[in-house]
Amino acid sequence: MYLNFADIPDQQNLFLDYVYEFENVRKFYNKNFRDEESYESHFKDLADYSRPHRAKVAIIIKKQYGSYKASKQTLTNIDALNKNNTIAIVTGQQLGVFGGPLYTIYKTTTAIKLCSLLKEKYHQFNFVPIFWLEGDDHDYDEVRSFGLIDADNQPVKISYDDGKPPEFNRGSIADIEIEPSIEEVFKKINENLRQTEFTNDILGKLKHSYKSGVTFAEAFRSLMFEIFDSYGLVIFNPQDIEIKKLLKPLFKNEIENYSENSSLVVRRSAEVEEHYHAQVKIKPINLFAHIEGGRYSIEPGENDFRLKGKRIRYALEELLNSIETSPENFSANVMLRPICQDYLLPTGFYIGGPSEISYFAQVIPLYEKFGINQPFIYPRSAATIIEKNLDEIISKYNLDFSDLMIDEKDLIEKVLSSISSFDLPTLFSKTNNDISSVMKELETKLEELDPTLTDLSEKTLQRMLQGLEQLKGKAEKAESRKFDSSIRQIKKARSIIYPNDNLQERELNFFYFVNKYGWDILKWIINELSINKFEHQIIKM
Repeated sequence: MYLNFADIPDQQNLFLDYVYEFENVRKFYNKNFRDEESYESHFKDLADYSRPHRAKVAIIIKKQYGSYKASKQTLTNIDALNKNNTIAIVTGQQLGVFGGPLYTIYKTTTAIKLCSLLKEKYHQFNFVPIFWLEGDDHDYDEVRSFGLIDADNQPVKISYDDGKPPEFNRGSIADIEIEPSIEEVFKKINENLRQTEFTNDILGKLKHSYKSGVTFAEAFRSLMFEIFDSYGLVIFNPQDIEIKKLLKPLFKNEIENYSENSSLVVRRSAEVEEHYHAQVKIKPINLFAHIEGGRYSIEPGENDFRLKGKRIRYALEELLNSIETSPENFSANVMLRPICQDYLLPTGFYIGGPSEISYFAQVIPLYEKFGINQPFIYPRSAATIIEKNLDEIISKYNLDFSDLMIDEKDLIEKVLSSISSFDLPTLFSKTNNDISSVMKELETKLEELDPTLTDLSEKTLQRMLQGLEQLKGKAEKAESRKFDSSIRQIKKARSIIYPNDNLQERELNFFYFVNKYGWDILKWIINELSINKFEHQIIKM
């Protein structure tokens, strides 16, 4: 079963047009992901493109796997990156605790399955799924929390706290070392998560990756390796100093040509804003400097450059020299990151969600400026898992999936109106109108008798309506008591399928389902998840 994205609340119009009305946005993207006839020529362009650092990237990735016992498939894929006919299918994600939301799993699965699909059709090319660790991000609040459903079937948010104040500049998320307070997170999991035969094993694996002294990047990488290595996923850490050395030309280009680069993106963003919402606020320079443990935007001055929030200034030559000698102290922002990615890798497709697809509309002018081949931007699979008992509840009350996305109170009223012999909203609305009509007629007659009675008549009506409203409240409570079991079932289904008034894939962590069904749930998801329908999939267990 599939649901059109337009039928889901709060979807971005730019994303909807990208998926369903590409002609409306063609001028922003150039490449149409649905145009399969143009795939092969794109792959040939990538194969023919002079990429002098191709072998170095493959060697660096292999070194990054030094302490991991990678599967034969993963090692084969890493070696394949050294070949001209290899095409990378790339996705990535912020380093959320325990992998972040469910859609991280769906993104990665899309990349893996797309590789398999392309291999069947284009035998002359290799296709390698690559997960780009977005560790240069610095939004701590976005990565430190994850969602579960507790033993009472209520959504609960659990957050890691490092004890530092909110305004503290932690630098890149990847480099943050996990504090002993991670044990509090596991304590909260034990307090909230329903215990199953799989709980101890799951917690053991999470604790193996997330422990005091390990960085966010190491923990996230370890967990993703545990989940996806057998499928040949190549996990790539772009923060590696050797990778930063390869990126020096891009970093220098951004500093030397920031005005021209920024103008391109500003003009494109203005064009986007004429019809849609621009996803990213444009900065004059798309580069950060890392100093004294913090991460700071580089901003242009009149004749020099400064770090936002620091009293530090650089002359142009001084800044370029710093990039040359210490490139590890610099990182790209969200606008320059795709350029770095596709400079390093022969990216055929980038797998992204709605927000990523939207900001690519602003980024794409930089591809031509930097002389880099733009990939196809391929929408990740989106899904909601409906367990058997929840599907039975939905069927019992003749509901559709979309019904669960309306306000909870409205949903309960809808269900009660279908199972109760009393339609309380209609009954009380009619009574309210009847009383108002009768009293208005009475007021007209009394006004003829004595005009001073009009005010008293109006006050009497208000008291009657207030009493009616109180009676309605008591009737609703009585109805709730009578149908308490039904209401609890509806609330349970909605809290798991549409938790916190949001899509399940954005609120719940993968391990909520692993805890209930074991690791086989991953194989089931990979098997069931469609990657070429481009609609929200309802997967029933």
